[in-house]
Amino acid sequence: MSQELFDAMRQSVIDGDPDTAVELAQRALVEGVDPLDAIDKGYVAGLHEVGDQFSCGDMFLPEMMLAARAMQRAVAVLEPEMARRSSQRQVTGRVVIGTVKGDIHEIGKSLVGMMLSADGFEVHDLGVDVPPERFVEKARDVNADIVAISALLTTTMTGQRTVVDALAAAGLRPGVRVLVGGAPVTRSWAQEIGADGYGEDAVGAVKVARELMGV
Repeated sequence: MSQELFDAMRQSVIDGDPDTAVELAQRALVEGVDPLDAIDKGYVAGLHEVGDQFSCGDMFLPEMMLAARAMQRAVAVLEPEMARRSSQRQVTGRVVIGTVKGDIHEIGKSLVGMMLSADGFEVHDLGVDVPPERFVEKARDVNADIVAISALLTTTMTGQRTVVDALAAAGLRPGVRVLVGGAPVTRSWAQEIGADGYGEDAVGAVKVARELMGV
């Protein structure tokens, strides 16, 4: 019976249907299904399939956003039961993410944050127009494993270098890995500024983050 429920959860994410995803999460609680199983065997499985379809060009950014949002809504329903059971998903790593100072582009950065969170990362989203010292401060506060820096303009991407330099000046490098991305960002740019990884899109960013964590 649980497998049927997990399959429905998976499909609700693929369909980008938050209402159904929430209803299924509520049903799981009523039926006593382990919330961790619901997340990993149901919703995460769906998100991985969406990621695969996105990589193949069969799904696009709006559909990815809907899928990630459906999963977020479902996990919010399951979290109180996880807390009651004192059960937690294994944290893949701690990520501080934000868009550089002077840049107010939100969507791509938010999608990467949602995808990382769905994949088991503990994500601390600083938002947009984030000064370098804020990245440093938050990375130190939460003992971050990765700082993910987004820039959507050629005029602001130099801010990624500034953040890398600020992390180094604060003594947080190379312990804190740096992942960069955004429309004008390239692998060669990432190498030039001393970043540890480059995500071409949200799916690629999650893959690189997992590689940086050795998982």
